[in-house]
Parts: sequence; structure tokens; C-alpha cells
Amino acid sequence: MRIINHFNIFLTALAFFFIFTSCSNTKPEIQYGFIQLVQYESGAQPDEYYSFFILAEDEDGFENLEELYIYHDREQLRWHIKSNDWISYNEDDNNWIGTRSLAVSEGSLPRGTYRAVLINKGGEKGERSFTYDGSVRYPFPQITVAEGRYAITSDWPVNRLVCYDREGNYAATVALSSLTGNISELNLPSAARTAALWAEDPAYFCSAFTNVVSIR
Repeated sequence: MRIINHFNIFLTALAFFFIFTSCSNTKPEIQYGFIQLVQYESGAQPDEYYSFFILAEDEDGFENLEELYIYHDREQLRWHIKSNDWISYNEDDNNWIGTRSLAVSEGSLPRGTYRAVLINKGGEKGERSFTYDGSVRYPFPQITVAEGRYAITSDWPVNRLVCYDREGNYAATVALSSLTGNISELNLPSAARTAALWAEDPAYFCSAFTNVVSIR
């Protein structure tokens, strides 16, 4: 009986050994990232938000990633994003995670260096710094629609129409080659009922997004 008990203890210890050694202690990696400033129409002055996304890797799998901290050390700012709150998507077998809603309670978001810290379920950390010094070069754009025609006031290099259906669900994005014209000439999906103007300055990583207007 003692031999069996000792053998059972040995098997239990061996199982714990394999479970322990199978758990990797490797740090998650932040291979790349980007910051984009987005202005949203809001009263006299637009609200500013950062879109902040990182290309993340972990040897134990993407699902092993748990927390993302973003710091602006000079201004003593910190944002904490948990795995069930961040936006994730896969593009060309690359896993991106991040947020489109970094903001401050008052004023504009600071420029300069931001530090991203990625933490997995084992508590291991990966860290990388990013710099954003972009500036908004153009006035906030405007869009009006009346009697089947649209008119856009925008100095931004790229302008797109983002369309939504009756329930507010995304329907389509249409690049605009002209700032004025007939809605019918844009070949919008039949479900589209409202639209917002998305203006972009790719060279400076910033965009502007208007409120929606009725298009039908």
C-alpha cells in the first residue's frame, strides 16, 4: 500500500511539473504600432481622440494577452485597456489590438512620446514607445445635403462618405472624387439612409469626422 501511495504522489508531482514547465514565461512583443488623431464634430470646437493600435504577439497565443497600458509620461497620463474592452482584428495574419477612444477630459491631447505596455496572463510585460507630433492643417470640414445634392466644404486631401442604414448600422464607405454632386451619382447601397463625411490627411496621421446627415 505504501508503494502505491508513493507512486501516486510521484505521478501527481510529475503532472504538476509538466503543467508548470509547459507554461511559457516569454514576454509579449509589440512589433509595431500607430497613432492617429481623429477630430469629431462637437459644438464650436471638435473633440479630439487618438486611435492607438499595436501589432502584438505572444508565444502562448493571442488569447494569452490580457492588459494594455498607454502612458504619456511627461504629462503624467495613463490609460488602461483590458482584453474584453480593446478592439482587435486580424489583417494578413497579423493581430492588432487597441482603441479608438484615447482622450483627455479638457483641452487637446498632448503630442510627443507615448509608451505602450502589454501584459499577458502570466504577468509578463512587453513595452515600446511611439511618437506622435502630427498637427491639424485644415479647418474642420462640413457637409450638407439638400434636394438630392451634396455639397462639401473641405481642404483635406482625402474625403469619403461613410454611410449607415435606417438602424444606424454601417452600410458602405465611398471615396469622393468631387465635393459637390448628385447623391444618385454616388451609387450608394439602397439601404443607406444617413452619411457622415470622413476627411483625412494621411501625411500627418489625422482625420475629421462630421455628424451624420440624412441622404434619403
